[in-house]
Amino acid sequence: MFCNFRQIVRMPSISIVFRKDKLNKKSEAPIHFRIIKNRKVRYISSGQMLHQKHWDGKKNKVKSSFKNSARLNNLLTTKLSEFQSKILEAETTNDKKSSAYLRELIVGKKNIDFFSFADKIVESYQLKNQIGTYDKSKSIIAKLKGYFDGKSTSFKEISPSLLSDYEQYLRREHKNKTNTILRDMKFISKIFNDAYREELIEHKDNPFLRYKKPKEEKTKKEYLAEEELERLENLEMIENTKIATHRDIFIFSCNGGGERISDLFTLEWKNFDGTHINFSTTKTETQLSILLPKKALAILKKYKKKNTRFVFPILKEDLDLNNARQLDNDISSATALMNKNLKKIAKRAEIEKNISTHTARHTWATRALRKGISIDKVSKILGHSNIKQTQVYAKIVSSELDKAMQAFDE
Repeated sequence: MFCNFRQIVRMPSISIVFRKDKLNKKSEAPIHFRIIKNRKVRYISSGQMLHQKHWDGKKNKVKSSFKNSARLNNLLTTKLSEFQSKILEAETTNDKKSSAYLRELIVGKKNIDFFSFADKIVESYQLKNQIGTYDKSKSIIAKLKGYFDGKSTSFKEISPSLLSDYEQYLRREHKNKTNTILRDMKFISKIFNDAYREELIEHKDNPFLRYKKPKEEKTKKEYLAEEELERLENLEMIENTKIATHRDIFIFSCNGGGERISDLFTLEWKNFDGTHINFSTTKTETQLSILLPKKALAILKKYKKKNTRFVFPILKEDLDLNNARQLDNDISSATALMNKNLKKIAKRAEIEKNISTHTARHTWATRALRKGISIDKVSKILGHSNIKQTQVYAKIVSSELDKAMQAFDE
């Protein structure tokens, strides 16, 4: 009995854990497999990140409120079962194995393949129905794979000098501009940071610590002046046409909070309580409740008569909002058509600026700051995850004030 008790004490345990100690700014944390043997702890990455609101700490599983909970829970339990079998086999042959050895037995040595880990991160976006992010990140990794001719590559092979060479490759072969290259490098850097958090690489192995990235090119944020917006509002248009609806959506956003076009296309009447629109943003999942001013309310009053599911009749009435891929495709197509029509509308209103759906967002932000709304409130209404994203609008307004003051020198 005594020998059996000693064997039980030495027997390692492996479990699924949600690493709250590694929460990021988006309140997401990695899901790990934790090995404990002789009080020594080691972690194995599942390759999955999850918002803390979707994790059931009591049941130690993904909550059913998460759209792909069944698929993700099945993935985790299957992996757990595989790991348990490997550990059991190792223990029956030699019980002196350490937790570090057991971890290495499962995941291999730390010199792991970069692309295998990157593909897991890319796949996690699809599991979380972040289709736009999934498509972009998949494209970024595809370009990097092309640079390596599809060969497996370890983290250690990606050095600061290689990143510099890759930067030139993107300019030469893909004709990428600086800001596109910075976007790609940001995602590749994220992979290294995630690998470090997952304890797969050492801090010193991150090439971005010594890589000198190019300076970001300033991009002009197009927005309408009050006089231009008024011309757009007063433009005579045939009611109940697609182009007239596109104009109304644009005007609504310029007055109603600068909502992203994806949020306006999917806005349903159940999200409107008579004074406020209440919704969760598609991009950041931020819960917003926005009091609508008179101009925005007047537009909704016009569309309320149509008795449709969506406030603005752009998407199909029977569209399944849980079908992330179909939703992304439909929003992309609808946005492309609206951008074409906005250019026609701008021409008719004699506005020379190259406007798009995002121009309405920029217009509302600059108007709000001019009206004295504090930058933190503007940031909240825009659904920005970081106030730094909003500061660009404050710079625009400040620049306008500088130009106004220059009149005293004339």
